[in-house]
Order: sequence, then C-alpha cells, then structure tokens
Amino acid sequence: MKVVLKMRRSDIKNIIESIMFSYGEPITIKELNLAINEELAPKEIEIMLEALIKEYKENDRGIQIIKLDDKFQMCSNEKYADYIKKIIEPSKKRVISQATLETLVIIAYKQPITKNDIEDLRGVKCDKVLKTLLDNGLIYEAGRLNKTGKPIIYKTTDEFLKILEIESLKDLPNIV
Repeated sequence: MKVVLKMRRSDIKNIIESIMFSYGEPITIKELNLAINEELAPKEIEIMLEALIKEYKENDRGIQIIKLDDKFQMCSNEKYADYIKKIIEPSKKRVISQATLETLVIIAYKQPITKNDIEDLRGVKCDKVLKTLLDNGLIYEAGRLNKTGKPIIYKTTDEFLKILEIESLKDLPNIV
C-alpha cells in the first residue's frame, strides 16, 4: 500500500521558487501546477507567487519575480544592475533602425498582424525588418490566417515586454 503525504504549503512555495530559478524563462501558473502535480487551484499558486514577490520586496533581495502578461519570471533586482554588469560581459546593445522601430510599434499596437497589413500601413516592403525583429526575439510567428495564401501573423514576445519594462500590452501608451 502506497502512502501519499500531502506537501506542506511552504514546500510548494519552495518548489515554485526552485522551478522559476532553474527554468529562467517566463512561466505560467498552469505550467507550475503541472510541474507540482498537486491538486491545487490556480488561485492557490497565484497566492504563493504573490507571497514570494512580497517577501523579495520586503527583504530587499537581490532577486525578484516579475509578471509578464499571464506569466511570471525570476530575475535579478534592477537595483543591483551595475554590480552585475561588472561581472557579466556586456551583451551587444540592440541598435535598431527607424524602419525596424516603426514596424515593431505597428505590430505591438495592431497584433496579430500579417506582413501584408504591415506593408500596407508603412507603404514599403518589410521582409528584412521582420527578420531583424524575429532574430532579436522581439516578435514571433503566431500562426497563419485561414485565408488565401495562409499568411503568417506576427505578435510581440515577452522579451519585448521586458525591454519596455511593462507587464502587459495594456500598459503601452495610448496613441491618438
């Protein structure tokens, strides 16, 4: 006979913390729930995440958990960025052209959007610009439209949100 012991709440919180630290990428509550394999309501996991976020802030920790749309990610506290930069080799600074920036803005505000729709708005071809945005992880191919030619639709990534330091696309400034 197998004995099943129920995990303590603190164990589950520690498991969530371990998964987030090891995974390194944004993760959803649903993915965390699958990993824990417990009979937890998503709201319970969200409460534990909020408790971790609060603990890190209250204790002024070197790490923090940030929210990106419906995902959460563990990262370093921006307060200590200058110290981290001294150790980690600075990565190439992303320099994007005006055309690339314009295209990124169009995608951010109009997503999901096709290449043809972008070109209609800009009035010029955008193959190279889309490749640059894809290569830099700022947009991704989100599928295809179910119409003639099955055009690819594009959306912005979590990396785009992180660079802008916003939680969600809802936080983009309103354009008049």
